[in-house]
Amino acid sequence: MRRLMTPRTVWLALAAALAAVAAVLTMRRSRRLAATRPLPAQHQDEPEPAVSAGAPAPAPAPAPDQPAAVPLLGTPTASDLRRFAAKPSILDRPPARPRAPREPLSEAVRRRLTRWAVAGCALVLLASCTQLLESAVFSNAPATQDAGETVTRPGLITDEACDPSLSESRATCLQLDIVGEDPPAQEPVTPPPADTVDEDCLPKEATPRVRKIDAKVTRAVNRQWRRIESWLKTHAPRSHRTLGKPGKAADIAAAEAEMGLRFPDDLRASLLRHDGSVFLDDTWAFGFLGNSNAGVAEILDGWRGLCEIDGGNEGDGGDANTRTEWWDGRMLPVGADGMGDHLVVDAVQRDVGTTDHEGSMSFRPGGVRIRSFYALLKATADAMENGTSIGYWKPRAVAGEVEWDVLDLGP
Repeated sequence: MRRLMTPRTVWLALAAALAAVAAVLTMRRSRRLAATRPLPAQHQDEPEPAVSAGAPAPAPAPAPDQPAAVPLLGTPTASDLRRFAAKPSILDRPPARPRAPREPLSEAVRRRLTRWAVAGCALVLLASCTQLLESAVFSNAPATQDAGETVTRPGLITDEACDPSLSESRATCLQLDIVGEDPPAQEPVTPPPADTVDEDCLPKEATPRVRKIDAKVTRAVNRQWRRIESWLKTHAPRSHRTLGKPGKAADIAAAEAEMGLRFPDDLRASLLRHDGSVFLDDTWAFGFLGNSNAGVAEILDGWRGLCEIDGGNEGDGGDANTRTEWWDGRMLPVGADGMGDHLVVDAVQRDVGTTDHEGSMSFRPGGVRIRSFYALLKATADAMENGTSIGYWKPRAVAGEVEWDVLDLGP
């Protein structure tokens, strides 16, 4: 009842009832006036007195002594009268014919209309009382957060259940809101020494701002995605079903503000078309170079986890190299292979690289240089359509699913 009786529903019911009452009253008034109005008298022309054949014609009335009035502009001629004579118009309506008065409503019809009017008034009264009761009972109810809604940051909200055991869940679980259970204790993370702290993992607080993407970049990225989608529909329909839904610009802006990084335009355009991929029961999430494709929440969650694991620089000052050590906070983890390694995009130089959990980072994935995320999309589409490879990575369809084979290119 609380969901059905909304203020909008109450006002609509009230308006409908008032309209019905007004229609009934107007109809009754018009019928009453029609019944009491007298009929117009029928006039007949009186016959002219008969004039005998031998009787002289009656003499005309004597003309008055005053002279006839003359118009100021002169007497109109016959041609003037013809020129200014009224002409028929399509808007002229024929004179209305007298109509016979309608018969008044019968007593049964009047009783029926009266009953409907009373029923409408009763409905309005019931709706008003229900609305007052709802306002009195539910207006002061405490607002509670749904158990399945996870808030990561203003503008970044996911409706997935916060259950880390679900591999297909991409929700970012900041806290457990389970009534009656305490969150599991976490081991304290020892921060690295101050002189080796990775400043990219400790960004300053910023306000999320949605940035506009160049239309040319969006068209180019969508063109490559259409090629990939077409190939997947034909050769790997199971992998095609794992493609994520379109992302939201507000979520990307919130992630950028928290990470203190700017996502490249081609990466943002790709996320707006497919917000990563999802793991199904029997199918690995589609991705690139043996990695699953990460969405906005997964990128943010992966960045947090990697900064917690390695939030420092290996060198001091100029000795620290952000592109050779295992992890740096300016990298965007856009993919993961499930074994601790990640596909990353450098937020500054915008090229694509890989991290090795054993302690290194390379920007020649598959042994080739990939200068942007758009270049990765195009290289993937070319390899699928032409049966070629990206370095030593070659995609192929197996049982309706994409698999990335590692080729032996030799020395």
